[in-house]
Amino acid sequence: MINFSPRVRFAPSPTGYLHIGGLRTALFNYLFAKHNNGKIVLRIEDTDRNRFVEGAVENLIEILDWSGIYFDEGPTQGGDYGPYFQSKRLELYHSYTKKLLDDKKAYRCFCSPERLKELRESQQKQKLPQIKYDKHCLNLSEDEIQNKLNNNERYVIRLNVQPGELVHVNDIVRGRVEFNTDNIDDQILIKSDGYPTYHLANVVDDHLMKITHVIRGEEWLSSTPKHILLYDYLEWEHPVFAHLPLLLNTDKSKLSKRQGDVAVEDYRDKGYLKETLINFVALLGWNAGDDQEYYDMEELIKKFTLERVNKSGAVFNIEKLNWLNGEHIRKKTIDDLLPELKKLLRSSKYEELSLTDEYLRLVLTAMHERITFVKDIITNSWYFFERPTQYDEKTIKKRWKNDSESLLKQFLDSVEGLENPTKEDFETVLKKVTENNNVGLGRLIHPLRLALSGVGYGPGIFDLIYILGKEEVVERIKKGLDILPKLKNDIQN
Repeated sequence: MINFSPRVRFAPSPTGYLHIGGLRTALFNYLFAKHNNGKIVLRIEDTDRNRFVEGAVENLIEILDWSGIYFDEGPTQGGDYGPYFQSKRLELYHSYTKKLLDDKKAYRCFCSPERLKELRESQQKQKLPQIKYDKHCLNLSEDEIQNKLNNNERYVIRLNVQPGELVHVNDIVRGRVEFNTDNIDDQILIKSDGYPTYHLANVVDDHLMKITHVIRGEEWLSSTPKHILLYDYLEWEHPVFAHLPLLLNTDKSKLSKRQGDVAVEDYRDKGYLKETLINFVALLGWNAGDDQEYYDMEELIKKFTLERVNKSGAVFNIEKLNWLNGEHIRKKTIDDLLPELKKLLRSSKYEELSLTDEYLRLVLTAMHERITFVKDIITNSWYFFERPTQYDEKTIKKRWKNDSESLLKQFLDSVEGLENPTKEDFETVLKKVTENNNVGLGRLIHPLRLALSGVGYGPGIFDLIYILGKEEVVERIKKGLDILPKLKNDIQN
């Protein structure tokens, strides 16, 4: 047995942003490890130097920390199986490649790019079912190989795949999958620059780091027989494999940046809570066998099993993501949300406003049940931060009646006479005005809301009045009385 307790890893390449699919892979590994009292390792697969992006490692770690996925071992945590950068493990890969060469399980290939291109084009013209290397350099004599080495000819090292054999993958998600080695290429293990390919480094590191379960995306399933052959040729025990279903757009095409955002940081920057993304991503290909959709991390850890991962592709539904964000916001306390609102205000046109925490808490309390994002308070409820300069014409047309001006004036006169009014005081005044005029509450509430906010929607009217305060309410009503009757007349004419 590789290890008595489960050990899994997340092994991203530092080639840019963290893809939503990468977050799901990291999350499923994390949930599996924590559910089974195991360990999760972060390993940076940075051997493809042509695709390496400066700063990508730091960004990956920052985003994973933000999401709440914490590693037991890795570049920042350290551990007994480091280094955790593949670029710092080159001697290990070369030592195991030498063993493969000595055992005739691998060979040097000196073929030029031109020959490989001609070979590929020839096989394509023949419409062969599998385009692969023809083992030309496997037949070189020891003298020929030595002469080429003495002449410093560039070469790669390939795995010597034996034809006519069957390779079985017992996958937790997909069941038993069978591959014929006649369809498996002699994959490159060491590139001409001396760096290992993903296939070699992946297997060597997983073995040396005692990884028990390899949980990764379905796109790696076709590479798995190559990895199993490497395990066999090196006489190592296989880990358990679990390949997660593809992430799909709503049209069932593979999720890609061409059809929308795929970077985790894009969703963070748009205002999605980390709890929302974790909840949503967990449901992309997994369910607990019930109708529950709202989860926090602890619930996910408690319920997660690989056996409940689906085979079929998982559709990325942005409407569901938005709904979940609203649900998670409503589970947050006002004090949880306050720092985010303050941060957003600092980066908005309202950055110069001197707003107390008490005022902002009142705003958050009034809007808590009405928002999908904290930023909605600024974009949709701007009237908490500035007086209206425009008034919605549809609302004027529908809500400004012949008696609206008179009712507002009566309300204004009564409010001006109040001393340190409470929310109940405003409610008493409004009810008294409507009773005196023998009209329903809505007859005054609608034009009052219009005068205070410029729109026909928002929080409860008494919350709005109380938050704005007497002085501001008085000024806004006066301004509304100057403008709204004229606007109503213009609309009618």
